[in-house]
Amino acid sequence: MVKSSTPGTVVVAVALALFGVSCGASGTDDNGAPTGTPTSVTTTAPAGQEAGDASPTADAGGSAAPTGTQDASPLPGTTSVERVRDAFAGLQATLNDSCADPGNCPYFLGRVHDELQRMDRAMKGDAKGPGHFPEPIALIGKLNGALDGDRSFENLKKHQSLLIGTRDRINTWMQGHPDDYR
Repeated sequence: MVKSSTPGTVVVAVALALFGVSCGASGTDDNGAPTGTPTSVTTTAPAGQEAGDASPTADAGGSAAPTGTQDASPLPGTTSVERVRDAFAGLQATLNDSCADPGNCPYFLGRVHDELQRMDRAMKGDAKGPGHFPEPIALIGKLNGALDGDRSFENLKKHQSLLIGTRDRINTWMQGHPDDYR
């Protein structure tokens, strides 16, 4: 097992992965991953944590779902517009996925949740202020209130229609936004 004593190792790995994606990847493969980049990224866990614990984990029901949130801190040199654009792209990347395959459902719902949280952080941190995105922020706030801090697969599944509806309404709202975030 590989352990890391450097807390920033994961951040650096994510930054490098994002940098690689932004440097010319222009399509997606059959898995929806950008071409020209690896379909999976192996990172090391923070000190004191098993490497396997850094990946999607099983909740009490044994279902795997993403546990971390993406872009916990903005990358140096990115503007607030770029963070919103990147978060919106991540949210849109979930549009062609679903719970049709029961084995994919825990991952899918967890990813939609994580992408919505990333979108929320990016919009609230935008230079024009959170008032620039009133409806999406309100929709995510309503979702978060319903989830009540429980992001387990069972709770996400229970609120699946609200979760997916929030994603779809934000997608529609952003498509009609006067600033182009696509």
